[in-house]
Amino acid sequence: MESNTHKFAIALHGGAGTIPKDESPTLIRQYEESLANYLNIGVEILKSGGTSLDAVQAVVVALEDDPLFNAGKGAVFNHNGHHELEASIMNGSDLKCGATSGLKHIKNPVILARKILEDCPHCWLASEGAEEFARGKKLEFVDQSYYFTETRFKQLQEALKDNTIRQDHSYIPKVMTPNELSNQEEIKLFKHMFEIKKNKMGTVGCVAIDSDGNLAAATSTGGRTNKMAGRVGDTPTIGAGTYANNKTCAVSGTGWGEKFMNILVAHDIHCLMDYKEMTLQDAADLVVMKKLDPGDGGVVAVSHDYEIAMPFNCPGMFRAAADHKGLNIVKIWE
Repeated sequence: MESNTHKFAIALHGGAGTIPKDESPTLIRQYEESLANYLNIGVEILKSGGTSLDAVQAVVVALEDDPLFNAGKGAVFNHNGHHELEASIMNGSDLKCGATSGLKHIKNPVILARKILEDCPHCWLASEGAEEFARGKKLEFVDQSYYFTETRFKQLQEALKDNTIRQDHSYIPKVMTPNELSNQEEIKLFKHMFEIKKNKMGTVGCVAIDSDGNLAAATSTGGRTNKMAGRVGDTPTIGAGTYANNKTCAVSGTGWGEKFMNILVAHDIHCLMDYKEMTLQDAADLVVMKKLDPGDGGVVAVSHDYEIAMPFNCPGMFRAAADHKGLNIVKIWE
């Protein structure tokens, strides 16, 4: 039964990939509690009649402030030992968007993305120009040391040692081996994931639809550990990692950014709904499960008719979702 609140649907993610089920119960509980708390931030905004744009921004700000996730405070290091952050946000009602990349001193990149959407004649600002614009908007600046966490620093040392470019959490399963898996599809997935170093994809994002039927999406990330200086991924690339259009859906992706950019994952889901009149679930499943390779990542998405989809083609994805009908879930695995 629907509650006596405004209609809404919201979903968020905090990264996807190889997330071991034998991980520390305390750490898993921390992830689950964080996801639940941040979901509630968005829910409260939407239940009170707030806009989807405000809801997705508020949720992503909370994710950026949490060192558990690869965005803002917990951002990974690039090859030069620096942090370069990126984010984007898009409004489905008018297709306006704001994107930013190469940030080294902005506390909350998604806030800068929102300022670009609202107050800039351009859609995307990068590096020094973006930070100059942010300074004019009186956004909060931080020293590079703000983003530092010991876990991310160790990940950089490991990546430098074996000359790999990794997602935020590289992980080799402690127990599972191909010989211990009985399902052939799991074996195929295991082998594929072994080749890409058992990575956990580190983007964060949120999508929502409000009581006026307006859709919005926001995404933020620190990128990939040991990435080249200046590398830009799918997160600020509108149509790849972020997209919102009131005609169809809002999408935020997490995964191997280059792959998401190759096929414009978020926009492709929109196109399947718009041109082929597919449901959100069918469109999202087709793109994530058929067009991306196993292990590439996943998306969270909401549609114009308040449907929610959260497919992923890797062992797990930190995610949460809620709607006005009473849905309220937090999940990591299937």
